[in-house]
Amino acid sequence: MKISGFTFVRNADKLYYPIKASIESILPIVDEFVIALGNCDTDDQTRKEILTIKSDKLKIIETVWDTTAYPRGMEHAHQTDIAKEACKGDWLIYLQADELIHEKYLPTIQKACAHYLNDTNVEGFLLKYRHFYGDYQHYFDGYGWYPREIRIIRNIPEIHSYISAQSFRRIPNFDGKNYRIKEGTFKLKVILLDAYIYHYGWVRPPRYMQTKKKAFDTTHHGASHVSKAYANQPQEFDYGTLGNLSIFKDSHPATLQSWIAKFDWGHKLNYTTKVNPDFPRHKHEQLKYRIRTFIEKKVLCFKDKELGYNNWKIISKFPG
Repeated sequence: MKISGFTFVRNADKLYYPIKASIESILPIVDEFVIALGNCDTDDQTRKEILTIKSDKLKIIETVWDTTAYPRGMEHAHQTDIAKEACKGDWLIYLQADELIHEKYLPTIQKACAHYLNDTNVEGFLLKYRHFYGDYQHYFDGYGWYPREIRIIRNIPEIHSYISAQSFRRIPNFDGKNYRIKEGTFKLKVILLDAYIYHYGWVRPPRYMQTKKKAFDTTHHGASHVSKAYANQPQEFDYGTLGNLSIFKDSHPATLQSWIAKFDWGHKLNYTTKVNPDFPRHKHEQLKYRIRTFIEKKVLCFKDKELGYNNWKIISKFPG
């Protein structure tokens, strides 16, 4: 059995992505790690950062982003597919540049991959999520933040990245262009794993967070839209209130420790529940979403799932 890891990335250095820690978090269990490295800005050091990883498992593919050919965020899916198609493993583990897997979950992943290797009815694995926000002690456990996603897939050519690299679907006779197509596509049959993806996409110094949001919105909506949308916004992102968020009491991945040590923006965060009246409320601060979260967690007793988004067919839960 062989396992490949893969990702896509561009300007990770400038946008404060922990790309090195992400790759290293699963490097022990993969036979190779494929990176679709986009055309970074001249002052970005992403390639240099990746090459500090001393491993012969790394395979870098140089790419050029084209958001005209792949608009509305589909370039993310296109770049993901470029990396996927270069993978040689039986199973492929996908991590975005701000996602890590704690080392304590690696044995479970290895066992599951081995257990279902010859069960071709299983097309992938569904992992749970921890979405950290603002700092490394707070995370979202409520409506609007996907609690599960497909991050391990079987190496099948018909399986492609989906939408804006949010997930994966089986797309027969794919034209290689429309990653948002629904008609004629199929949800993957997956096994639910008792393992988490730790997502740090919303843990950045406020000025980096604002820059990252602009870059993300540019890929999805275009430079003209971003220029107007951010014209009157501050240079630093306001995280809003953290007082109602869940507190993380476990450990973070070992590969992220040096990255966490750089945390120095706590004095800019609002650890209370008092909303800033001069700034639009974030989704988690709005009453309707807090009520939705209460219903899902306290009334329906949901854990690691929510009503609505569901891009897979769960066959069973891995008992290991």
